[in-house]
Amino acid sequence: MKIAVIGSNMVDLISYIDKMPAPGETLEAPDFSIGCGGKGANQAVAAATLGADVLMLTKVGDDMFGDNTIQNFKKYKVDTTFVEKVSHMSSGVAPIFVDKSSQNSILIIKGANKCLLPADIDKAADSLKECSLFVLQLEINLETVYYAIQFANTHQIPVLLNPAPATKDLDIAMACKCDFFVPNETELAILTGMQVKTEAEIQQAANVLLEQGLKNVIVTMGQRGAMWLTKEQTECIPAYKVNAVDTTGAGDAFIGCFADNYVKTKDVMESIRKASAFSALSVMKRGTQISYPTRKEMEEFWECHQ
Repeated sequence: MKIAVIGSNMVDLISYIDKMPAPGETLEAPDFSIGCGGKGANQAVAAATLGADVLMLTKVGDDMFGDNTIQNFKKYKVDTTFVEKVSHMSSGVAPIFVDKSSQNSILIIKGANKCLLPADIDKAADSLKECSLFVLQLEINLETVYYAIQFANTHQIPVLLNPAPATKDLDIAMACKCDFFVPNETELAILTGMQVKTEAEIQQAANVLLEQGLKNVIVTMGQRGAMWLTKEQTECIPAYKVNAVDTTGAGDAFIGCFADNYVKTKDVMESIRKASAFSALSVMKRGTQISYPTRKEMEEFWECHQ
């Protein structure tokens, strides 16, 4: 039941701020931290933290961050056979700004992530064929995402696509070849051009995607929980109430936990509920991957909330 995460890694440069400076203004920020991140890497680590067998397919730079990223994967027991360095290229980095309300704003510089190509999927083909689920995001080239989807379809492997960062360049026809499509509200708004301020509006926007042929749309809505839609049903899963400190990486925590539970049980509703619990625990600590709860912490939280 191996999970293949084909996607990005980043170095998170996190500034905790009182407010964003105006143009030309310099402000002192209260705190700063640095850590391993990137949507693909976060999702891989989240799943691996829960005991999943995870294969990571990604590229790092030959700078000071590359070796550290590889060692970080190994620390979490993620298979790094196909994590490769790119000469004369920087690693991906993500400057992140977290305000006093725990909301975050993120910039990404893809760096070596841009060098993950369809040929890399062919190179890993024998290992990828053995996987039970592909997990994809959009911090790598779209042509590589599309190639991975086609590869999975050919070998009858389910695909989860997290359309983040959202882009209108995404070919919805290719997305319809995926089994799960997991945007947050902002990404849903960008992809549909619709308002998503209320749950009714979120449902309307998601239904537009279903009408185009998507199978399962799971919208993560932060403190409002998650919404799972198919052509036959709509289910709202409430969020777990916790004291949020830093929401960075919470969406990736959700996807990693969902992937772990889904490959084990094939139960979508239970996987969403557990993913909601895991992501709720993650926002109670600062940082991204370092905020993810251990398997024991997750099990204890889950038992207490049944």
